[in-house]
Amino acid sequence: MRIFVVLASVILAAFALAGCASSGATGGAQAYASAKPKYHVSRQQVTSRDPWTLQTPFGIVYSETPRQTVAYRSSQAPGTIIVDTKNRYLYYVLGRDKALRYSIAVGREGYSWSGVSTVSQKREWPDWTPTPSILKHDPSLPRHVAGGYDNPLGARALYLGGTLYRIHGTNEPWRIGSAVSSGCIRLSNNDIIDLYNRTKVGAKVIVRQ
Repeated sequence: MRIFVVLASVILAAFALAGCASSGATGGAQAYASAKPKYHVSRQQVTSRDPWTLQTPFGIVYSETPRQTVAYRSSQAPGTIIVDTKNRYLYYVLGRDKALRYSIAVGREGYSWSGVSTVSQKREWPDWTPTPSILKHDPSLPRHVAGGYDNPLGARALYLGGTLYRIHGTNEPWRIGSAVSSGCIRLSNNDIIDLYNRTKVGAKVIVRQ
């Protein structure tokens, strides 16, 4: 178990939709965010994989499941990324029946998807431009956000084929473990940096429901 301290600037409520698309795992470590969000957070859980969050005068206290090497039998080559959206884990295949497992946030109801793709490009601190569908849902969102700590895509992004889907970081780490996006896969910034450094352009990505 590890304890993380996250210091953040005040987070705009407009970024609640996040990256491709942007509510609160028991176990794991506790983390702390100094930002005071404008939306409600609670300790209520729907499933054991939903994160718990607690509003305090000092910010948000929330659960975080650290990445770890686990037993994982797969016929896929080392370097393959396998996303288990049902259980909200991402596996980076290491080979010899081992994988590195990351906790993720996935698409909310109506936005989940499955299929096979490849990593077409990688970007550090990517810019974010909301899609027309996101702007239709919330016209008040900015039309473009430069890369940085307040950007919904977080510290790194892996782009999947020619689609709008990405595996990326987040400026809302307390949402990891839940279903909140419009189809993109989110990791904590620490985890996406680790995955980014391991992953090569052209890597196979399998998304399973």
